Amino acid sequence: MKTIIAACSQNLSGSRASIQTALRTLLAVPWPSQRDIGSALQLLAVLQWVLSFLLLGTVSLLLLIYLLFTSLWLIPVLYLAWIIFDWDTPEQGGRRLSCLRRWTVWKHFRDYFPVKLVKTHDLSPSRNYIIGSHPHGILCVGAFCNFITGSTGFEELFPGIRSFLTTLAGNFRLPVFREYLMSGGLFPVTRRAIGYLLSQKGTGNAVAIVIGGAAESLSCRPGVTTLILKNRKGFVRMALRHGAFLVPSFSFGENDLFRQVVFEEGSWMRSIQRRFQKMMGFAPCLFYGRGLTSCRSRGFLPYARPITTVVGEPVAVPKVENPSRELVDRYHELYIRALLKLFNENKTKYGLTESDELHIL
Repeated sequence: MKTIIAACSQNLSGSRASIQTALRTLLAVPWPSQRDIGSALQLLAVLQWVLSFLLLGTVSLLLLIYLLFTSLWLIPVLYLAWIIFDWDTPEQGGRRLSCLRRWTVWKHFRDYFPVKLVKTHDLSPSRNYIIGSHPHGILCVGAFCNFITGSTGFEELFPGIRSFLTTLAGNFRLPVFREYLMSGGLFPVTRRAIGYLLSQKGTGNAVAIVIGGAAESLSCRPGVTTLILKNRKGFVRMALRHGAFLVPSFSFGENDLFRQVVFEEGSWMRSIQRRFQKMMGFAPCLFYGRGLTSCRSRGFLPYARPITTVVGEPVAVPKVENPSRELVDRYHELYIRALLKLFNENKTKYGLTESDELHIL
């Protein structure tokens, strides 16, 4: 019995010593600093945004289809009925939620790159505006952060102005994803939707349009300053019909967020991209960024590169219900001049050299 008691005492002493050693080892490990925690939150904020835009619509659609064949079939049926009832809402101003735009997560999203908004001229709340957003980039990070979230202070810089952002109309056909988009102030890039905001919502509305669209994303890569704009005149016609002033904006650094495999014009892969773009409205780009665990690995997250969106001087536009082609061409040219002026006056401030030029195709 004494032998057993002695053995147990020895085991307890050994266990106590092991626990004490483990505790000392744990306490010796450095705790994450405030900077490390901030970096982790920024990475998570960007991760949820990328996953939302790339997967939320598709995953929600597949989930609802799956539920149709389960005992929970009533959920997708009721949601389908809701979508039918709510079909026109995206083109009638949407369902913007101010609380979503003020989420703290967007501040972490902003600080990851970081994203900055620069004002060069005032915008009067007594008028409506169409803001041309350039360049498209891969995922339009600058346009989203500045015109959809409140993290860069758009409403403080331009008091009395409400900003909206257009995106592909097809995105509003995807379940759940449509609600997510509308809650932030996104709406379809259609004549009906843009016309509604410029005519039925009073004044003080700024509709941001990424004019280059999917075609521009195909040539997106670091160091490239090429825009698809020469034959994009629909936004000018809309501005004339509603008397909305045209405002150029340029996001310096947008094309530096990802690396893309760019196929030469005339190649069969480029041809496939073009055909897909015409059928679906967006182009399948082969791009990569950083990985989740390391900025040196490859993945689908954007690189942390500064983005500075500069909003330029408004181009005064008269209200003409049926503008002629000559009038549209005239104000299109005035807009291009304002954009070139904005680019040349700010390029050396935000990462480009004096010799860099803006090429418009």
